[in-house]
Amino acid sequence: MIMDTPVLKDKEFKLFQKMIYDRAGISMSDAKKALVSGRLTKRVKHFGLSSFEDYFRLINTSANGELQTAVDLLTTNETFFFREPKHFDFLRDSVLPDWWTGPRRVWSAACSSGEEAYTLAMMFAEHSPTTAWEITGTDISTRVLEKARSGHYPLERAEKIPSTYLKKYCLKGIGPQEGTFIVERGLRDRVSFLHANLTEDLNKLGMFDIIFLRNVMIYFDMETKRDVVARMLPQLKPGGHFIVSHSESLNGITDELKIVTPSIYCKR
Repeated sequence: MIMDTPVLKDKEFKLFQKMIYDRAGISMSDAKKALVSGRLTKRVKHFGLSSFEDYFRLINTSANGELQTAVDLLTTNETFFFREPKHFDFLRDSVLPDWWTGPRRVWSAACSSGEEAYTLAMMFAEHSPTTAWEITGTDISTRVLEKARSGHYPLERAEKIPSTYLKKYCLKGIGPQEGTFIVERGLRDRVSFLHANLTEDLNKLGMFDIIFLRNVMIYFDMETKRDVVARMLPQLKPGGHFIVSHSESLNGITDELKIVTPSIYCKR
């Protein structure tokens, strides 16, 4: 028997709208109703449920990990290698030349499937005067973290990687892996990926010299932006850099950072 496709009602959408805000701080507009329906319909059918309300009840009453699955499905994960290259140029030209002493730690927050973290690793392997550095990537989605840890991507994802880095730090797949590439193991070993929610306690992550929080705050309202940045700043060393996307600003969010250049800040 083929089940009818359930229809997401307005009152059901509001339940998921509140859930993703409470869990991840993401403000989901009413225009995202179709997105929620599209991403969760298969899970409703998977459990043989007749409505999205039944699915909402299931994810909040069971301990089978389905709540995390729903969060994974409702969070947007868009990234690519060497995105917004001016930030990496700044690190190469203005930050790394002074890194004669270590150890140094860099945090790629909301790292998605890991492209940003591996871009940073390539940059530091190539240009850092100290070898005592490490990259930590975090995300709320366990699904994308598994992808990030593998370091394995479709070949078209390598489009923005400079050819010298591509030859040095990436291996092209052959046979069953044709059409893909993998970040070489030596570089992967310098990057760790951890599950973390930016709206919760972040002290466990330790201290960092640089924090990347790019293309994330566009999903937050002003109150959540202030809360998230306030939670992250204790993990940034004095004099460390806090980098957001070119389309974002920390104006009116914190006075603990001074602007270096648009989208790049330094902790006072």
